[in-house]
Amino acid sequence: MTYPYLDYSGRDDVLTGGVKLIPIETEKGTFHVWTKRVGNSPTRKVLLLHGGPGGTHEYFEAFDSYFPSAEIEYYYYDQLGSFYSDQPDEPDLWKVPRFVEEVEQVRQALHLDAGSFFLYGHSWGAALALEYAIRYQQHLKGLIVSNLMASMPAAGDYVASTLLPAMDPSARAELEALETAEDYENPRYGTLVFQHFNLKHSLRMPPGTWPEPLIRMLRHRNMAIGQYMSGRSSLRNSGEFGRWDVTADLGKIAVPTLTIGATYDFHDPAHIEWMAGQVQRGRYLHCSNGSHAPLYDDPEPYFVGIVQFIEDVDAGRF
Repeated sequence: MTYPYLDYSGRDDVLTGGVKLIPIETEKGTFHVWTKRVGNSPTRKVLLLHGGPGGTHEYFEAFDSYFPSAEIEYYYYDQLGSFYSDQPDEPDLWKVPRFVEEVEQVRQALHLDAGSFFLYGHSWGAALALEYAIRYQQHLKGLIVSNLMASMPAAGDYVASTLLPAMDPSARAELEALETAEDYENPRYGTLVFQHFNLKHSLRMPPGTWPEPLIRMLRHRNMAIGQYMSGRSSLRNSGEFGRWDVTADLGKIAVPTLTIGATYDFHDPAHIEWMAGQVQRGRYLHCSNGSHAPLYDDPEPYFVGIVQFIEDVDAGRF
């Protein structure tokens, strides 16, 4: 693996700009993942888990406009297989439990503990955050679960029963025909998904105004991992992640937890609000104008709510 954008001599050391490459031990050998620290706080440290699978940290640059002024220390992190980290051709590594153990190795390397460690996850990253909390919550000060239902089968049912019936009938018929034929490489498939689904439920912004960090992430994402774990359809999940469901385990989570939903998201906000009542100490944040990426299409309530949650937990008000 080469890194054309940075000189990574001295791989395991803290490098300039807060960058640190962390060795990750796996059944297939040792690989390295990329992290970067921003800010410095003794009691408010947030590790950011990006979406995907196979996305990158880049779209989280939106946090730069909110966390520094709130004196929150935060860590960008590209999961194994993502653009800034090693990208081994090892399908056996693309399993949810293996990713959870990776997060724990990252935590140890960054010296994060329950006195300061908040774990934030968005979309697929929120699944990792939930799984991590179920397995390792003794290391957490707080948990933030953004735009993800606790059951992928239930998420698929929500799309099928609520969102698709609201789609333009002719577009839906054409899209479902392409889905049935599994003709995912057809350019028409991508066009239909983008125009009639993504612009309504993924990011409610005109295409020409989509934020550059998000475009960069889309350009850099590792599609092979995403397709391996979730399948090739843009409207339903198959594969290992398509069967993922932790609804029965939510009651085990005792750390302060913030769940975040949005009106137009393709993950049901009512279910996400329900999740806040299933954990032992939950709070729900709703973004009334947001979709699956409210950090861009409804940023003020999104970030104000996250900062307030972190401040309340830190001050013992939660």
